[in-house]
Amino acid sequence: MQLVFGSVALAAVTLMSLYIHSPFAATAFAYLVVILLFSLMGGFIASSVLSIVSVAALAYLFTSPTFSLRTDDPQDFLVIVTFLTASIVGTHLIGKVRHEREAAREAVAKLRHRAADLHDREKRWRAIFEHNPVMYFMVDEAGTVLNVNTFGATQLGYAPAQLVGLSVLNVFLKEDREVVRKRIGQCLTNIGQSHTWDIQKIRKDGSVLWVRENAKAMLWADDKPIVLIACEDITEQKRTELALQRSEAYLAQAQELSHTGSFGWNVATGEVVWSKEVFRIFQYDPETKVTPQHVLNRVHPEDKAAVQETLDRAFQGQDFEHEYRLQMPDGSVKHIHTLARATKTASGDIEFVGAATDITAAKQTEQQLRRSEAYLADAQQLSRTGTWSWDCRRHCFAYRSAEVSRLFGFDPDEPVSLEAIRSRIHPDDLAPQQEVQRQAIEQKAGNFEYDFRIRLPDGTIRHIHSVAHAVLGSDGDTVELIGTHMDVTEQHAARERLENTLAALRESEQRFRDYAETASDWLWETGPDHLVTHLSEHASATGIMATRLIGLPRWEIACDVEEDPEKWRQHRATLDAHLPFRDLVYRAVNRTGTPIYVRTSGKPFFDVSGNFLGYRGVSTDITAKIRADQAEQELRKAQADLAHVSRVTTLGELTASIAHEVNQPLSAIVSNADACLAWMGHEIPELSAARRSVEWIVKDAIRASEVIRRVRALAKKGEIEMVSLDVNDVVKEAITLVTRELVNHQVTLRTELTPMLPTILGDRIQLQQVIINLVTNGIEAMQAVDDRARGLVIQSSRDGEGRVQLSVTDCGAGIAEEDRDRILDPFFTTKTSGLGMGLSICRSIVEAHGGRLSIVRNQGPGATFQFALPIVS
Repeated sequence: MQLVFGSVALAAVTLMSLYIHSPFAATAFAYLVVILLFSLMGGFIASSVLSIVSVAALAYLFTSPTFSLRTDDPQDFLVIVTFLTASIVGTHLIGKVRHEREAAREAVAKLRHRAADLHDREKRWRAIFEHNPVMYFMVDEAGTVLNVNTFGATQLGYAPAQLVGLSVLNVFLKEDREVVRKRIGQCLTNIGQSHTWDIQKIRKDGSVLWVRENAKAMLWADDKPIVLIACEDITEQKRTELALQRSEAYLAQAQELSHTGSFGWNVATGEVVWSKEVFRIFQYDPETKVTPQHVLNRVHPEDKAAVQETLDRAFQGQDFEHEYRLQMPDGSVKHIHTLARATKTASGDIEFVGAATDITAAKQTEQQLRRSEAYLADAQQLSRTGTWSWDCRRHCFAYRSAEVSRLFGFDPDEPVSLEAIRSRIHPDDLAPQQEVQRQAIEQKAGNFEYDFRIRLPDGTIRHIHSVAHAVLGSDGDTVELIGTHMDVTEQHAARERLENTLAALRESEQRFRDYAETASDWLWETGPDHLVTHLSEHASATGIMATRLIGLPRWEIACDVEEDPEKWRQHRATLDAHLPFRDLVYRAVNRTGTPIYVRTSGKPFFDVSGNFLGYRGVSTDITAKIRADQAEQELRKAQADLAHVSRVTTLGELTASIAHEVNQPLSAIVSNADACLAWMGHEIPELSAARRSVEWIVKDAIRASEVIRRVRALAKKGEIEMVSLDVNDVVKEAITLVTRELVNHQVTLRTELTPMLPTILGDRIQLQQVIINLVTNGIEAMQAVDDRARGLVIQSSRDGEGRVQLSVTDCGAGIAEEDRDRILDPFFTTKTSGLGMGLSICRSIVEAHGGRLSIVRNQGPGATFQFALPIVS
């Protein structure tokens, strides 16, 4: 009861002090009187609780800052400490006196009614403990609940028996349990010392409440320590604090978003208080102690006089509102609008409370609006769009832009009557236009659109598209129609062109469909799992049964997966990466089991959200091409074999020349060997002469070996070996093999080889075969010539396209005009004993090297065969 009545009395003193604005010290004294008076009624714990409540009330309500337990003024803190000390000491002394008095009384009572007194005291204590409106816990050193009052257990949603024997940590959040354990440990370390903290507890239903716990450890029976914890429900207080913090944050954010800061200014003391947003607007450090001079330092030089005049009026206590500019340190300019109201403090000082708003954006918008109005007029003229407003009650135009007059063919500066405007509307469109406007007025809501035509005096027709909406008055009737007229003559013509284009597009689409349906290729489509989902009808033309392939991946359709696994691994990697692919060639079988070759290309497609849907593509049956390529390879092999036979045949014809080329160095070797023996047989051997003879022997042996190597190379059958070659070297090597033939047939050979020619890419043996064939053909063509010297000319040069060119010219009988087109064909010959394959083989070899063999008409007798080969890039 002491705590209840004491709390009521403290609440009454608190309200009275707040009402009369009692000074802090007087309120503290009043609290002390109440505590001391009520300490006469009850125990020390209740009085201590009242003292703690009083200290909290003093710190929260009567010290700066208010509504906070924090105390900034050291004097207030001293008063609170003194108050707490006086109240506890006084309570303790009073309690001690009362205790001694009650002890004497109890000593007498014990002699009379010991049992009854003990029973009553226990009952009273339990009543106080159980029904005290404060949550009490009694726990042991391990944190086990020894006792809990009914109020506390009920407040947590339990019965007392449900909590006794359990750990007190169960009613705390998991993340707070370690803190509670440490707090209990502090209490046990400092026996008799009170500890207070704020923490959250969990009710049985899972809800949370905030409590302020005051705990003290004391020694119990057998000197075992226990901890008594009193818990005050401060949930509402915490909610209020959080709400206040959110409110302050919202205010700061709102000021930042609206670019509006608040300020206070005490004219007498010069004290200025700025919100965070004002510091941001003026770009000062929030730690700066600002004065009116700081404002003037930022004011634009052109506005300082006006701002100073406003400040002078403010010193006289007048409210002020003005706009001015700030010039920031970086040179930028801000526009500020300031509004302040004057109030008087309790001491009679003038104090202003106001707001400063950064209106730079609004000013810029205002300037842009002015420009926009000018731009709008220009835009209306450029876009041929006019705006208008029709007064429904007066039946006349309330507003009509200049462009509307231009659309109707009138001068904007001249007044135009309504009848004149209506006379320009096409007769067929005037009545429908008036009907649309009448319906819009009656419907009283929504936008409406209509089209009409204007017929100008010169007969020109303009197509107008109008958009408008109704404006309602206070009585709910339509008072005004606001709309635009847009010249859509060009759009009307464009629409006609578009319709014609769409018709052509549909025709083109049908044409493409017809092409696709008649093409030899077929279209296909696969899903995201790469299984075939669609095949066009053309697939059946190749003998493929489309229904059999639906639902299969491409690698199960193909028959060459095991033969070429790397190709299919790369293809599947491309599909997994959702990349397009081109010209994948694989082997499959048709419905009869016959192998076919397919070339396919595909491209991934996606939905509007970018999700992969599969592939679309086209496939082509290239079986004929593959087989043609195979046949061509066989033909090339046959040509190579034929070329080899031709070379061997040529070697047979050149046997005498080759034998002469070999015999010459062999004869020289014999002669030099005899000379060497002779030099060595002298009494005094001539070693230097003998050495020189041996060197000649070696040189001639190399010469003979080189002749044999070239003959073996020509006779050898092998694959084409494309290497970089100097064509002049090829010519020189070939000439050595036909030198004897030239001598035997009395033919003079002259070479005109251009030095430093670019290298070509070719097979040395095959190119030598071409040169030898052309030379031997020239020798044979000059056999019947006896009226002039027989001569051959081999020339190398670069043609007009930068290629290396080689020509062989003879002075024989030449080629008849009727034979010129057939001379290079297989099996055509002008010789009585020839097969007609020599020149055909030469042409095949030259074309395989990327060149072309041709015949050039000579100015005199004879013929010229020439070919050009590409250079190595």
